[in-house]
Amino acid sequence: MSGTDPIPAASHLRLDALGHELEGRVVLQDISVETRARRIGIVGRNGSGKSTLARLLAGLIAPTQGSLRINGYDLATDRKAALREVGILFQNPDHQIIFPTVLEEIAFGLRQQGASKRAAEAQAHETLTRFDKEGWRDAYVTTLSQGQKQLLCLMAVSAMAPRLLILDEPFSGLDIPTKAQLARYLGLYRGTLIQITHDPREVETYDEVLWLDQGRLRMHGAVGEVLPAYIEEMTRQGEADDIADLSG
Repeated sequence: MSGTDPIPAASHLRLDALGHELEGRVVLQDISVETRARRIGIVGRNGSGKSTLARLLAGLIAPTQGSLRINGYDLATDRKAALREVGILFQNPDHQIIFPTVLEEIAFGLRQQGASKRAAEAQAHETLTRFDKEGWRDAYVTTLSQGQKQLLCLMAVSAMAPRLLILDEPFSGLDIPTKAQLARYLGLYRGTLIQITHDPREVETYDEVLWLDQGRLRMHGAVGEVLPAYIEEMTRQGEADDIADLSG
């Protein structure tokens, strides 16, 4: 990826009393945040609502309470803006990939944005060149490793040039070298980046962190303030033996 591309303005996130219910169960409640930080981490234990928040931010689902706007847009109701403003990488790339070949997969998002088939394929090839993966052009997705599939998803999203990229624990299940390689590609992304994770080490160089705890915003602020508090609390909880207790 080129480091000479113009740097887009940081995305403006505004969440006002945001809440979401799923099948009558409250998953998120009363989350209010406003920020223009360029690198944002979202941490919390499993079941804290992190993935639900990622989908809300991407406009894939609409909040059942409050409001969420990114760069002034309600992405759940404005699909054109959602395609332009936000990209998302899921934990499992098989839940994201649709087409059988690499070129088709990268071109699909561009077609969704309104590009002709010819223009989309040309831009997809340009993306492969930018990532130094020209040899992948006609490769079948079924021949790719899990890490290669994640890189394909990253290339497909990058081709659409979103101002905001959301990572929903995309490194989970990958070995250390593959994580390092993907992190290197992500380091070249010049838009706003939001990373969902339970591992504080993955966001320790970021600008801000949101800590979710049982669907609520426990803390939001600079990395140096939030992460130490989060790690201390996770350590305390780890010293407890709550998984040994059986529900009556």
